[in-house]
Formats: sequence, C-alpha cells, structure tokens
Amino acid sequence: MSCSLLEFCRLQELKTVRDFLFLSQKSESAEEKNQAAENELSWDSSDWEATWDSGENKEDAASSATTVEEETTGQRAPWLQDCVVSLSPCSDLLVVAREQKAVFLSAKWRTDDGGREEMTLAVSWTGTLGSDEGECVSSSICIPLASQKRSSTGRPDWTCVVVGFTSGHVRFYTESGVLLLAQLLHEDPVLRLKCRTYEIPRHPGVTEQHEELSILYPAALVTIDGFSLFQSLRACRNQVARATAAGSDVIQPPPLAYKKWALQDMDTIVDHSSVGVMTLCVFDQMKNASILGGFNASVKGSPPAMSQYVTVGGGPYTGFYYAVEGSSQPLLSHVALAVASKLTSALFSAASGWLGWNRHKNEEEAVQKQKPKVEPATPLGIRFGLPDSRRHGESVCLSPCNTLAGVTDDFGRVTLLDLARGIAIRMWKGYRDAQLGWLQVPEERGDREFSPSASLPRRHALFLVIYAPRRGILEVWGMQQGPRVGAFTVGKHCRLLYAGYRLMGVNSVTSKGWQLHTQQVCLLDTTTGALRTVNIPFHLALSDKKSERAKDMHLIKRLTTILRSREVEPDILEREAKSVLLDIKHPAIKKQALESLLSNKNAPVSCLINVTSALSDTLKQQEPEEVDAALLQLCSSQLKLLQLYTDIQELHSGADREACAENQDSLKGIEDELSRVGPALQRYAHLTARPSVSFAQDSPDSPMAAQAFISQMECTEDEGLRVNRGSEAQWNHLGNFLFWGCLCGKSPPQKVCDTLQQAGISPQQLLSLLLSVWLQREKEVLQKPEEAVRNLHTLLIGISDMKGAVEESWDLQSISPWWQQVRCTCIQSHNAAAALLAAFVAHRAAKASITSRGDSKFQSEWEAVSLELEQWVVCVHQLEDVLVLQTLLLMPPPQGAAGGAAAQCSIKTLLEGGTGGIADSVSKWVFRHDLAPERLKDILQMKGEQEADERSEQRAGEEGKEEKKEADRTAELLVAVCQRFPHSLSPDLLFAHCCWEYVVQWNKDPEEDRYFWLAVEHLKLVSSPHIQLGISAMMWSTFIVKRFSAAAFLMEKVGKAPKDRLFRRDVGMGDKAVTSFLGCCVQLLQILMEADSAVEEVPPPELSAEEAWCGAEGPASLAELALEQRGVHYPLVQHHCLLASLLHAGMTFSLKVKPLSLFDSKGKNAFFRDLTTIQLMPSGDMDPGLVSLRQEFLLRVLTAWVQAIEDPSSSAPGTKSAPLPSQGPTADWWPSLCLELGSLMQVNPDILRRHLVCELYNQGLDLRAELVMLEVEDKDVLGSQLLVLTGQRLSYSLLHSQSQTQAAMELLARLPPTLCTWLKAMDPGELRSPLIPLSQTSRLVGRLVEILPENHAQYSLALHLLEAVDALTTED
Repeated sequence: MSCSLLEFCRLQELKTVRDFLFLSQKSESAEEKNQAAENELSWDSSDWEATWDSGENKEDAASSATTVEEETTGQRAPWLQDCVVSLSPCSDLLVVAREQKAVFLSAKWRTDDGGREEMTLAVSWTGTLGSDEGECVSSSICIPLASQKRSSTGRPDWTCVVVGFTSGHVRFYTESGVLLLAQLLHEDPVLRLKCRTYEIPRHPGVTEQHEELSILYPAALVTIDGFSLFQSLRACRNQVARATAAGSDVIQPPPLAYKKWALQDMDTIVDHSSVGVMTLCVFDQMKNASILGGFNASVKGSPPAMSQYVTVGGGPYTGFYYAVEGSSQPLLSHVALAVASKLTSALFSAASGWLGWNRHKNEEEAVQKQKPKVEPATPLGIRFGLPDSRRHGESVCLSPCNTLAGVTDDFGRVTLLDLARGIAIRMWKGYRDAQLGWLQVPEERGDREFSPSASLPRRHALFLVIYAPRRGILEVWGMQQGPRVGAFTVGKHCRLLYAGYRLMGVNSVTSKGWQLHTQQVCLLDTTTGALRTVNIPFHLALSDKKSERAKDMHLIKRLTTILRSREVEPDILEREAKSVLLDIKHPAIKKQALESLLSNKNAPVSCLINVTSALSDTLKQQEPEEVDAALLQLCSSQLKLLQLYTDIQELHSGADREACAENQDSLKGIEDELSRVGPALQRYAHLTARPSVSFAQDSPDSPMAAQAFISQMECTEDEGLRVNRGSEAQWNHLGNFLFWGCLCGKSPPQKVCDTLQQAGISPQQLLSLLLSVWLQREKEVLQKPEEAVRNLHTLLIGISDMKGAVEESWDLQSISPWWQQVRCTCIQSHNAAAALLAAFVAHRAAKASITSRGDSKFQSEWEAVSLELEQWVVCVHQLEDVLVLQTLLLMPPPQGAAGGAAAQCSIKTLLEGGTGGIADSVSKWVFRHDLAPERLKDILQMKGEQEADERSEQRAGEEGKEEKKEADRTAELLVAVCQRFPHSLSPDLLFAHCCWEYVVQWNKDPEEDRYFWLAVEHLKLVSSPHIQLGISAMMWSTFIVKRFSAAAFLMEKVGKAPKDRLFRRDVGMGDKAVTSFLGCCVQLLQILMEADSAVEEVPPPELSAEEAWCGAEGPASLAELALEQRGVHYPLVQHHCLLASLLHAGMTFSLKVKPLSLFDSKGKNAFFRDLTTIQLMPSGDMDPGLVSLRQEFLLRVLTAWVQAIEDPSSSAPGTKSAPLPSQGPTADWWPSLCLELGSLMQVNPDILRRHLVCELYNQGLDLRAELVMLEVEDKDVLGSQLLVLTGQRLSYSLLHSQSQTQAAMELLARLPPTLCTWLKAMDPGELRSPLIPLSQTSRLVGRLVEILPENHAQYSLALHLLEAVDALTTED
C-alpha cells in the first residue's frame, strides 16, 4: 500500500550492444594499452584523462577501458550514458544509438528457472542509420502506431522509430531498421524530438488535443500534424512490404503537413514542449486587449485559439510562445519513399528533399550535388519569459494534463511551472543533472464505492518523479504542493525514461473499450539492464485530514512492527492485534492486517482464534449493508480452518486413544501375502536403512505450524475445504500432520476420518495425502509392517466409506476411478516396498467392496468377477517384480568400482522405458558394480556355482569372507531378478545392453580404455549372430568410426606413431588409450565378420516380454534396433579390419608408417564408408612397389615383436621362456597375424617366416625359431641366411669374446684357411644376443647341415663349421 519499484523487464545481451556501438573505441584503447606496455616508465594518464573528459556524470568510473568484460559488469562509468536511448511507451522496443550506429532491442518472453514467464528485451537489429558523411544521431523517439482493425484491443500494430541527426535530417524507420521516410526540414542539427498523442478528456470542458510530432532546432521549431504523419507512415510501410515482395507500382503517399516557426527573442534554446491548443477566457482576453490597446481598445467576440510552446535555455531561461491558429498556412512536403527495389517512378524525380535508393548512379550524383530545397520559417516572437541571466535551462518535461511542467537547470534546481499562468510555483534544490518524469494515477474503483462523490468521474492524482544521479536516488513528489511520498536508492548509473505520449492514430471513436498497455515512467539500470516501473497508490496524494487510509496505514505498520518482534508475550500480542484490527476502518486494509497476522509464525493458535472470532463478531453486529462480505467470508473460513487444526492436533496429542482391535480379523489374506514377500521386504529394508544426511527443518517429524496448515487450505463456495497443492515437501508435511499418528497407532483413525469428513475435504484429496505420507515414510513402515498395514487398511476403509469416494453408480465390470487413483499412485512411486504394501491393502479393500456390492445385487453365492480385480492382480505382480529389481539396484557397489547414484525405478518408468527398459537398468547396475563379463555369464547360466566361487576367490585374493558373502548375495539377487524377468533379461539381451552401456560410458571418457574392451568382451558373449551383427554395426557407426578415421588420418599425416598431445587434439584421448582403442577396433570388426558369416545359418531370435509387462510403451529396445540393421558388406569390413590391424601394429611397436599409403586409390576411397554399402574394392595383382612397402612394414613388425618378447639382459642363458601374455606387444599371436595380413596384402608368407626365424635366432630364441623353421618352404634360402648368422656367433666366441681361452686359439689355428678368412670377415655386431651357449649353436649347425642339400655351394662350409663347433664343445 506504499510506493514500490517493480522490475518488469530485463535487457539481454548488453555486452553485444556495447561491443557494436563502441567497436572503434575498443580498438583505440587496445592500441593505448600496447603503447603503455612498450614503455613501462611512461605515465599512464588515460585513466584520469578519460574520467575528466567524460564529464561529471562518470565520477565513479574506474580506470580506462582495457577489457570489455569489466565495463558490462558496471565496474566502469556506464557506457549507456553516452548514447541516445529511447523506449517505446509500450515497453516493447528500445533504441540505443551512438554516432551513426544503432541497436534495436525488441520484447521477447522466456521462462525462467522457476517456471515463470518473464519479459526480456533482446537485440533484434543492428546497423548504421546515417547516410550522409559526418552526421550523427542526436535524438530519437519510438512511436507505437495503433492498429486500424476492429478487433484490436489497444496493442500497437507496429512501432516507428524517428531519428534526428546533426545534419538536420529526420528519418523514420520500422522496428527492423527499414528506412520509410527521410526529410531535411531545416539545416541545423536536430536538438530534440517530442510527440503528443490523443488523450481521452477527463472532463467535458477540456479541449481535445490534436496529435503532432515536434522537432526542435537551435532557432526553429517544426511541428508535423499527427494524422498526416500516421497515414504517411502506414502507406510507406505497406509500399515497402509490397515492393520487397512483388515489385508492384509505387504509390505516392499523402504529403506531410507541417508548420515551421522561427523562435525569436531568445539567446539559446536547448529543449521545448508543445503544450497544445488553448483558448483564453474572456477576462484574460479583455485584460490583454486593454493593456495592449489602451482604454478604447476593441475586443473581438470570440477569443482566438492558440498553440502554446514552452522553451528552456538562456536569455530568458524559460520562454512562452503563442502561435494563433490560422496565422501560418501548413507547408506540404513532397514525400519520397526509400524502397530497396529497382522500381522507377515520377515520384523520385519530383521529390525535393528526398533521396531514393533505386536511382541510377548518375542520377544519384546529380541529386547529391543539387542542394535540397528548405522551406523558410515563419517568425514567431516570444510572448513572455522567466528572465534569469545566470541561469540556463537544461530540460523541460510536460505533465500528462498539460497544465504543469518541470524544468531542470545548471544550478541543480528543479522548477515547477504553472503553464496557464506562466509562473514558477515550486522549486527543489540539490538536484544537479536531474531527470524528470510524471505519473498520473487514477483512483481505485473500490475507493470510489465508499466515497461520497461516487457519482462523479474518477479522480486522478499527479506525481512528479525526480531521479538525481549524483545522489543515486529516485524521489516521488505529490503535486502541486504535496510532500515527498516515496524515495528509492537506485544507484548513480540509471536513466529515467519518460515518453509523455501513448499510441499514435487513436481517436475518441476507436479508443472506446481499449485498455492502453503503456508504462508512464521507466527506470533503466544501465549496469544490470533491469527496467523498473514506479507503482504509486492513489491515496498517497490525499492529505491526512481527508484520508482515513493514512491512519489505517499507520495502524498496519504498528501491527507489522509488533509481529516482527520475537520477544513479545502472547497475551500482549493478542491484545494489540485485536485493538489494531478493530480500529482499522477500511475493509481492504483490515483484510491485509488479518492476513499478515494469520501468516505470522510467532503468533500462537489461541491468539489467532481469539482475534479472528472477535473481528467476526464485530462484523456480524454491524448493519448488513455496511459489512464487507469478502472480509466476513475470510473471517469465517479462517476460523473454520483454525478449528480443524486444533481438533486434529487434539486427536494426535494422545488424550483420546482407542484400540484398533476391531479390524484385526479382516486381514487374513494380507498376512499370507506379507509372509510370502517377507524375505524380499527384509532385504529391501536392510538396503534402504543405510544412514543418510538431512536437515532438521526438512524432517517429516517436525511439527506443523497453524500458519502452514492455513496457507495450504482454502474454503470453497459450497462450504467445503480444498487443499492447495504446493510443493511436494508441503504436501507431504500436511499428509504427515493428518495421518501419521493414525498409521503409527497413536491416534484413533475413525475419529480422524470423521473430523476430516465433517470439515468437507474431498475424499480424493485425503486419499492422495494418505498415500503420499505412506510412501514417504517407507523406512518407518518397514520397521513394523504388520501393524502399519493394519492401520492403513482401517484408514483406507474409513476414507473409502466417505460420501463421494466410490461412485454409487459404479458398474462392477468397469474400472472404478477411486481405486484407479490408488493404482496410479502405486505405479508412479519409486518406493517399491511401501507401494506393494499399499497395493495389498487396496486390493483387499477393493475385493471386499466388490463382494459386498455383488452380494447386494445378486443375493447368491457366486463370487463377483471384476475387471477391477484383474487390474489389481497385474499391479501387485508388477510391484513384486519392481521390488526385487529395486533391491538389486540398491546393492552398494564394491570399493573401487565406478559407483554413482543408485537408479530409482517404478512401474511407470519401466513401462515408459520400452521393452528394453528393464535390461537397460540392470546393465547400468552391472556397470556400477564393475561385474566381469565371465562372472556375469556364470551367474546367468546358474551352473557351477563352486566354479564361480573359485573364480571370485582367485580374483579377490585375501579379501575375507565378508566380501565373498556380499558377492554371493549379489549373485542371488541377480538370479532372482532374471527369474522374474525371463524374457526381458535373457542372456543375449542383457549382454547386448551391458555392451552398449560400457561403450556409452567409454564415449563419455575415452581415456578409460578398459570400458571399450569390456564392451567388446560383453559383445563376444552374445550368442545370437543377428543381435551381435546389429549391435556391432551400431557401435561402429555411432561411436567408433569417427575416432578411428581421425587416428588413421593423423598417423598418415605424421608418418609415425604421433605424440600424446596430437592424439588428444585430434582423437580426444592419449597415445596409450589410442593403442588399446585400435586393438579393440580389430576385435570388433572380427566379431562383425564372424556374425555376418553366421547370420544365414541361424534364424533371427523372437523378442517377447513377460505377460505382466506387455503394456510397455516407449522407445524401441536395443535388440529391436539391432535386428532392424541392414547386413554389412563383408569385403568392406575385412578391408577396415586390415587397416585397424596395421594401425594397431604401428602404434603398439611405435613404427614409422603411413598406413593409408599401403593401399591404392580404390582402397583409400573405400575407407570409412558405411559398412552396409557396396564399395569398389581393390582387386587383381597389386602394384609391386606397394607390395614391397607392405612387406617391409610386416618385416619390421616381426622384428619389433621379437625384440619385445624377451630382453636378453634380463634372461639368463639356458632358462626356459615363460608363456607369453594374450595382450600387448609381447602377445603370442602377432606372428600369425602378420602371416594372415601378408596373405591379404599379397606378400609372400614364406619371406615373413624366414625373416622371423632369422630374427628369433638373432635374439637367441633358438627353440621358438626351430618351431617356425618347420613351416618354411624354401629351405635353401633359409640355410644361406642362417649360415651367416652361425658364422657371426662363432666369430664372436673365437675372435671377439673377452674371455678367449688358449684352447680356442689353438682351434683357430687348426681351422682350414678358407673358414678362418670367412669367420674373420663376419661382423658379430649385428647379433642382438651374441652370448649364446655353444650347445645351442651346435644344434643350429646341425639343423643347417640337415636343410642344405649336398650340392649346395656352401654345404662344405657348413660341414667345416660343424667340425669347428664340435671341437669347441669337446674342449669345453
């Protein structure tokens, strides 16, 4: 009931606006910054210079702009103060202009975080407005134009932006920046644009004012008739739209009618106001005539109508001009249209002051050279003024009623002028750089009904709004001599935007019934972008003598102060509140006071009841016509609510308890059900009973205050009560207050039900509250399930028996809305155990109800069969399934697993998840628990439990019996879930979903290469080739191919294994993760090829769901999507697998290779295509150059593998090599892979085998070499290669060994000269492992003699070597 500032809108993208308008300054400041950095010793004076230069408006500014971000947060002097800003009175368009640039911001609605709709102003157009060189924007206004449609209700059709320039041009634009009109009316800069629109006269005697646009120049004033302007703008806009769309003929719009006055006898003019047409009264006319003409002056019969203009500036400081109507003929301007089309028209050639866009170049140049014709102004002398030689006016602001004006000056004063008398009637001081606005507030309709002048027109109060930026304060003053009624601290960087007009194009006929949605005064906070409007109640304009409301406001403030103080005694509070409420006269304020008392948390219930009943009694004693019905209704409804609150509280207090034994005999069926699901409930309760953190005020056991109870209830017209559904916490708190005592057995259920029924709360809302508290208090319910279920049954029967619960007309063969409500709640609940218990109780109660109704209808021993009971059977079955599944999902993951929050499931979420929803939730659980694929397979097959135990023991080591028990419990739960969902959790579906879950998690964090490997391992366990094929194809196209191609292109570009940094940039993971990723790609493509081969032999699997879960509606399951996948092109998959193997080898052994260069153009083009398409593949003999490159690469792979498998420094001679691992660079499958790749790449496999044998001997791995040697076909070539290797070994032991013995030297002397020479020519430095036992070399020479034919050229050399080795061996 007092002044307030309300934010109704906020500017978006302030930084974008600033960047656009100050782009040149930004670059200049960046240059200054660079100069300062070059010479650090020089003074940086830009900070204080900028502050001084920018004037006193910016005294709080920070240092000069070096970063844009600081400016937008308001740490610097606001940049918006340097711009021309204008806001449409409808607040739907804001124009910000600076120099030649402008930004238009239009209104948009958006939903905030709280779900509320809020209005924002977002950038809709940016561009350059001026077309002449050197001209800048000096003034702008936004004029909303009324719609001409009959269905219009007062919203504007569109908004015209009028912009004045320093060149004298005035241009008119649409909201989207399209130029409509442009005219040069005078050759001086435009100082100010102002507009006047039609106002509905409040009194019969007030003259109707015509609409007009006034343009102020330094020594001239131009006024354009509003009607003429409105028609011209509409015609131009239609023409622009037509020309843009089609290119029709240009129609000349009607000419603009304007008057041009040369204002004389004033030194400087900076602002003006066009007051409108006025007529002098007869006395003033006679007075003026006698002063001017003397005693014998003649007086005309009717006083002439005059237009009044008020100007401010200097010499005199305020000037009053009067132009007699008819003294100057209106000038008709030729209007030219700015349309961006190629149309030509006589209009453009005839226009005098206009430039069109559709001229030829030579025509444009001619027009620019020709100076536009400017009409001469009619001289207008000053009638009188307020002379003050030292004072200079800065702005004038006209009041909405055209009788007063506020003037600001350079002395920091605000002067109030009476325009009719031409005198100053009030002055405020201390308001330097003040900005003014006016507010006209109508009297509230409720006030008129109780005032003696109810038959007269509504009164209006006038307020002057003053914003003083130096003090950062916004003040509201009552007119004319009224007090200050409001003051707000708003900051020093705001702009007060006051339009002073409404919609143009409105008249007395069209405005009937319109609601003009316009803001009178808006305050723009330039630091935050918030737009706020001032809200002032009418009564603030009334003096204390006339207004009872002022006294009432004082009383309500007194009550508010008492309510805020915490130490006040309850009896004092009650006495004071009662006295204040009875003293307040105005019903609306009395209602406000009562509401504030009832919402106060410190007031006790007894106080609320006593005060409300006292007020109610007082109202009832008054005359019926004097009583406000709404207030009396409020009192009675609040008394009813308070009484209900106390009644419920008394029932729960334990003063009146009754035994619940009478209902025990009716629960036999439920007890059987409870014993059946007992173990599952105990497991679930054990898992949910884990400790958790919560706030004390959120605890369901916290008592409910009467204020909270009242705030959630409201009385209906039929004297019932309705509960307002607020937040979930409030709803649960209310349910807790009403029913938890009954569910615990501490309160009598039947009495509580009777009390609530008498209060008139609908049974449906009570049922919802009961079920919400039952589901919310699941942990407490599961501590004593039998007792809680019995109490729930009693309450449910009690509420169901209420009137309006179960419909009387319910047909037993249809579904009852009442029981459907219970089912819906259970279906949506995530508390599986509580929902199941509620379903047992409701099923039992529904069955009893149906049986009783059936007996009354049929009077027979037949059992009533009902669709309702069938629904309950399905619901109970589903809830049991959900309970087992939720128990599994609640199992805590072992330490070190991925972890994460346990998934919540309900019947609704599982049905909405589609047929794959159950498998999806279990796969997420598998991921959280990090269950190994083999372990999962063992659990699913439920065979060899001992085996599974042994494996888990091996894996866990000495983790202790507790963890083993936990693992067994997990396995039991998973088996139980799979038994309840035999179709949805068939092994293939579960493995497929686990595979997908792991690959999704890997895609989120590709560094976790183990996830991708586990996804492939799960995929291998899928038995159906159809599902396997579909899943692997989907994985490849969705997650893999993009990263795979990036890795291939990067390695091709670098020519070797790239560095970690490059991989992270291009592929999104490090080099180690990429190596693992490529290995998994090879396995995935191999699975794809195997599945594609097996698809023809096996029929596709039939997917089905459990009977209770057939109603699933949601996205297609993963298995369905997999079966819908098209078949792949086998050669293309093989082609990709070949590339993946090459990339994997290159990365594993860090080899130099350009992988794509190992293929011809056909091969390169086929890569990374969709695997289902048929591509042109390489065929026939490959180019020998490519084959040699491939062979060289494979030979390098074999060499690298041999070097990796055994480091000679770590292996003692003669020790047996350990078995090789299955992964990494030392895996035993690399040689066979190279041979397989060789056959695919047209490389001779025998060359690879021979190379491998030589490399193994070179490494000293003779046993492995002998095994490979058996497969070599060309033994002759191999023999020659090994002969050299043997010579190198012997040469090392005889000639280069550090421990040369005398026997060795003697043997060397005995050798044939040819052998000696040959041995000396050998270079043992090529051997990687020269320290080989002689026994191994002896075996090697023996093999040599065996494989070399006798006619071989080096056979004799081999024999000599054999003798030498034997001799050496015998010497040792």
